[in-house]
Amino acid sequence: MDHIAHYPSPLGDITLAGTGEVLTGLWFDGQKYFGAALSEMRTEKTLPVLEQTKRWLDCYFSGREPDFMPPLAPRGTPFQREVWAILRRIPYGRTVTYGAIAEQIAAGRGLSSMSARAVGGAVGRNPISILIPCHRVLGSAGSLTGYAGGTERKAALLRLEGMG
Repeated sequence: MDHIAHYPSPLGDITLAGTGEVLTGLWFDGQKYFGAALSEMRTEKTLPVLEQTKRWLDCYFSGREPDFMPPLAPRGTPFQREVWAILRRIPYGRTVTYGAIAEQIAAGRGLSSMSARAVGGAVGRNPISILIPCHRVLGSAGSLTGYAGGTERKAALLRLEGMG
């Protein structure tokens, strides 16, 4: 069973989801794919992992890089989880392109290429926004291509991290 809590961020309300020990979801309310990873059975409840996530968000939205990370367990396909693991390694205040992620996956699999579009699909379905920093992924020319929470939020998150 999933448990949910709410967080009033400066960029709009956020819903958090967890299963007791791990965070499984974090979405801006109403964003594309909102709650896609939530189980049908859920209840509002205060959990230590959700409180820890709120502290992380407080630190982040105050303009500082958090020095801790709640335990994360995003639900998705093996390919999506592979992409999300790469996203987690993008440093605070830095960006990468969809193409660079595709090249990294291709190299790791011994392939000559990988579709940046497939990577984009996985990035867009990231169920733990901000903590798994999909907002740090840009188009090939540094463009602010899609963000499930809206490109204006993506731009605001990048500015918060000193990139814009």
